[in-house]
Amino acid sequence: MGKKSNTGNVEVKPAVALIGTASGGKTGPPIGLLDVGVADGAYIFRVALPGEVSDLKFTIEQSGKVHISGAIKEGKLVKNSSKVLRTITREIPPPGPFTVSFNLPGPVDSRLIEPRSRPGGILEVVILKSKKSGVPPPTSNQ
Repeated sequence: MGKKSNTGNVEVKPAVALIGTASGGKTGPPIGLLDVGVADGAYIFRVALPGEVSDLKFTIEQSGKVHISGAIKEGKLVKNSSKVLRTITREIPPPGPFTVSFNLPGPVDSRLIEPRSRPGGILEVVILKSKKSGVPPPTSNQ
């Protein structure tokens, strides 16, 4: 049960738990914002992975469960002793490892995947739906 404030209102516990680099309170664009689209024979999903990502790996299970992992690299400082450079700061996620997991609406054929890297740190993946059904495929009598 939540704690009561001195105004008598009940405080609600947060629905999201932050761990890893997110618990440090550093700001930046969120990792893992997700869009999923459904077509007749395929699913498409786009995941936001802003910043410089290393060791990017993803797996898609036949059930439609997607796991994406990697690490956001630490920003590098450019030094040049012959010039004075003005530093411009971009808002990027804090460095460190991350994982994103979600379920697609249905089973997939995990052998037929078309991943693409899009501008702005977007991973786009098209994957065919599973063609499994209770009806066996027709056989040839030749």
